[in-house]
Amino acid sequence: MDMNMLGWGLRWETAFAELKLEDSEPGRIVADHGHKYRVITKRGEGWAELSGKLQHELPDRSDYPAVGDWVALRYFSDGEKDGMIHGILPRSSRISRRAAGSVPVEQMIAANVDVLLLVAALNLDFNLRRLERYLVMAWNSGASPVILLSKADLCEDPAHFVRETENIAPGVPVIAVSAAQDQGREELEALLQPGMTIALTGSSGAGKSTILNWLANEEVQLTQDIRESDSRGRHTTTHREMFVLPQGAVMIDTPGMRELQLWNDAGGGWSEAFNDIEELAAQCRFGDCLHEREAGCSVQEAVNSGELDRKRLDNYRKTRRELKFQASKERQRQRNDRRTTGKKEAPRGKGEQRRRRATNGIIRN
Repeated sequence: MDMNMLGWGLRWETAFAELKLEDSEPGRIVADHGHKYRVITKRGEGWAELSGKLQHELPDRSDYPAVGDWVALRYFSDGEKDGMIHGILPRSSRISRRAAGSVPVEQMIAANVDVLLLVAALNLDFNLRRLERYLVMAWNSGASPVILLSKADLCEDPAHFVRETENIAPGVPVIAVSAAQDQGREELEALLQPGMTIALTGSSGAGKSTILNWLANEEVQLTQDIRESDSRGRHTTTHREMFVLPQGAVMIDTPGMRELQLWNDAGGGWSEAFNDIEELAAQCRFGDCLHEREAGCSVQEAVNSGELDRKRLDNYRKTRRELKFQASKERQRQRNDRRTTGKKEAPRGKGEQRRRRATNGIIRN
């Protein structure tokens, strides 16, 4: 297996050397099956599990290997493809959400992704507010978002929905595609450069697996029809998995999401997703303007003039409240953990704004 086809390069080679794990080989996680992982190394594809020492060292479940992670593997014996994972390379990006449940827990979706394709079908399930939430997640991840409006053949005027989507996603490429009619393939394949890692995410029934099969020129993932009554999909993809495409890139397919609960805003994704409102807010007369009834509020003026959709402003407020609440819950959990373990709180950093609007000049026009 040529590891460069999987995205291996000087950056990862340097990070691997810094782990200083003798008798280990680099590998990439291609599927997560719970306690075991499918991993590709230069020997090919095999199975791997975490060493007991590494499990003890990892503080949270989200620090365990995810699809797309690079790991240090020691084979069980000469000639075998299976082995034990003894180290995980630092991630260049992390796509995650809050897992379902009352306890705030981060759920990893994929790691080390260059371009995140946000897939929304042009049917009865199309929802701009949901897309805004996906954009917050994408900008927080460190990957570059691209919006795919799938099933364009089912829509009478795809261009109208492209314009609507561009209005809520300034600077983000929006592509209308149809696997059935081979529409948008050229624009998509421009992203599929050798060594690139692309991930698909979106609601159930959006057509993610169909897009993967279309680009792979073969059926590598199962698909099934959506419900005609409401265009809602059923979970066909049951786990996250990486595939090598004939174009030279790798693509990660993920299960559809019924609901996207945001995890945090460490990368400034909320401000990036609502950048137009943030720019308006900077022009308000008062610095602490709540954008409700204050005099000199540029945001409300934009709503009244029709420049800004009130529903977008409502979602701006809703996601801000959600992220603040989530952050407070996570801080409380960390304080409780420190009381249990006796560890002191680490100094807080400013966080890193990871906005990559382009990857090697491919996305930016």
